[in-house]
Amino acid sequence: MVDRRKMMGAAARHALALALAPSALTALAAEPGAPLPPLGSAMVLPRLSLLDGSVWGPEQAEGKVLVVYWWASWCPFCAEQSPHMDALWRAHRAQGLALLALSIDKQPAVASAHLKAKGYGFPAAMAAQAAAVWPKPRGLPVVVVRGRDGKVVFAESGSLFPEDVQGLKKFL
Repeated sequence: MVDRRKMMGAAARHALALALAPSALTALAAEPGAPLPPLGSAMVLPRLSLLDGSVWGPEQAEGKVLVVYWWASWCPFCAEQSPHMDALWRAHRAQGLALLALSIDKQPAVASAHLKAKGYGFPAAMAAQAAAVWPKPRGLPVVVVRGRDGKVVFAESGSLFPEDVQGLKKFL
């Protein structure tokens, strides 16, 4: 049986390889990162300053399903996935879905400008600020879901299809 996700992912990576400059490909391939957190592991919540100047604290995810989303303004896969992440958050936050986006951009102003230009409303902070508690896993984009019980229920590195993003609501 053919795994549709692997096949499509390979095709997307191949198309990207043809489109990106060799230096960008080298940067993506050599990107350091931590392993994904194991399913069932406890996920501690830090207190972070958001890009909009407000503070995000553990109490904002208490008793909720939390989606942590590592992204960058320059990432072509993130450009495809971010609208779906924003739509998921907007549609299900009243049912207990929290989302925290962590930008790996080097400058907060770049990340803020990108969010504003795209009209994304989800809370976002700089990944470097959270690195002591949540080291960025290898790859981009990265999605980790913390269940209501505080444990990791989903962890994926790489682009998700729109239906995969929508499927995260099953953890509600």
